Amino acid sequence: MAWDSVPWFTEGGAEHSSEVARLLAYAAFGGAEGVVGSADLQVRALTTPAAAVQIRTGACAVINRAQGGAYQAYAARLPVADQIPIAGTGVSARSDLIVARVENPYSYGETWPNPPDPKVGPYVFTRVISGVPKTTTSVRQVRSADSAITLARIDIPANTTTVTQAMIKDLRDMVSPRRERRLYTGFPSALSTLTYSDNKWHNWPGEPARWNIDVPLWATKVKIVTTLAGFRMTKADVYAKMQNVFGGSLGQDTAIDDDQGNNTRRSTIVLADSIGVPSSMRGTTQTLYLQTYMAKSETGDVSVDSATSIIADVEFSEAPDPEEG
Repeated sequence: MAWDSVPWFTEGGAEHSSEVARLLAYAAFGGAEGVVGSADLQVRALTTPAAAVQIRTGACAVINRAQGGAYQAYAARLPVADQIPIAGTGVSARSDLIVARVENPYSYGETWPNPPDPKVGPYVFTRVISGVPKTTTSVRQVRSADSAITLARIDIPANTTTVTQAMIKDLRDMVSPRRERRLYTGFPSALSTLTYSDNKWHNWPGEPARWNIDVPLWATKVKIVTTLAGFRMTKADVYAKMQNVFGGSLGQDTAIDDDQGNNTRRSTIVLADSIGVPSSMRGTTQTLYLQTYMAKSETGDVSVDSATSIIADVEFSEAPDPEEG
């Protein structure tokens, strides 16, 4: 029979295979694997550093890589923090990979030992793969056939018996990170000018470039691209700088360096930033606005008017976040 004869879900007391159940998990996770929440399964040093690390609680999706395991995934959870020992080093430094691995001896082609109790397993473990290259970022690089996801790498110096947080590199991926993108626009109704002045930052151009933005509860990063089209310069050469300000976080300076003399001219200015979203900011409303710095070294002025369009492209994203947990 070519088909797995009992599809999910069939009545009449039909017996459904584990393969079809794992197919359902694979489809639910979109064929991806990783941790479910941004704070899930962090690898952390102990409060008092010792020869061990702690894996915080959480959940994950793990692709089944056993023979014949195509389109199958496991869903696993760690309801209580796990602590695992890490061996000390001798005269040489060492890197260890920390993974979450499913060890299912009943899946075709697998050679894992049978668990103590077939009903409760265990079938999923935190494992240490010791002595990996220091450039390792994925379990696929060292054990490609394992049904496992990578959590972290620990780079342990020589002659070291305790693990500190500085030695732990977070390597988690999220199974289904969320994104939210919105455009905000501003159109000045009248001429607003910032003259060459005092080598200081000013909250300009003010209201046309000021928006209140709701931060998603899950956001860990925000990308902001602000464009000023029809930006006006007059009188003389201009040297200025502009930056985004979001929730008190300052973006990168973008230079405006114009040497076209005293005629009136227009240009397009683009500001771009990638800013971390701390947990204290999530679920709140924060203000995005622009700041402009005018240098005394040049005597031209800058302005916006009814021919200027201001567009802020704001995208929140979710990624593993070591701040949480």
